[in-house]
Amino acid sequence: MKHEELGRVYCSLARTWSVIGERWTMLIIREAFRGTRRFDEFQQRLGVGRNVLSNRLGRLSDEGIFERVRYQQSPDRYEYRLTQKGMDLYPVLLTLMRWGDLYKVDDPPVRLYHKGCGELASPELRCSHCGEPVGFHSLRAKYAPDAW
Repeated sequence: MKHEELGRVYCSLARTWSVIGERWTMLIIREAFRGTRRFDEFQQRLGVGRNVLSNRLGRLSDEGIFERVRYQQSPDRYEYRLTQKGMDLYPVLLTLMRWGDLYKVDDPPVRLYHKGCGELASPELRCSHCGEPVGFHSLRAKYAPDAW
């Protein structure tokens, strides 16, 4: 199956990956969470080619993850601001970062501090019902009959 076909299958993960699974996409989103908004800033921080960056920002805007907001006329220039849909990717980014901290680096390059208490935080998934931490061994999946 080709990447562009993932968005048509009945699988939430496959459809999500069809949007965020392309090379550079999660790093563009990471930069947006760091406050980057303008095309040239994304390019400078990431070193990605202009054509690739333009393609990814366009796709993320089409998907409603970014909102394009004009900040200059003649020539028109736009900022890319995270929408609520984009902000909802923050836990995904944190989970990937946590995995990378465990398995890909010796010393995590980013430390997260909880604004409420000021302490070092390690975000984790919890059951919305009882509050217990969840993982592969503590969850059971029930698939729809036509799920992919």
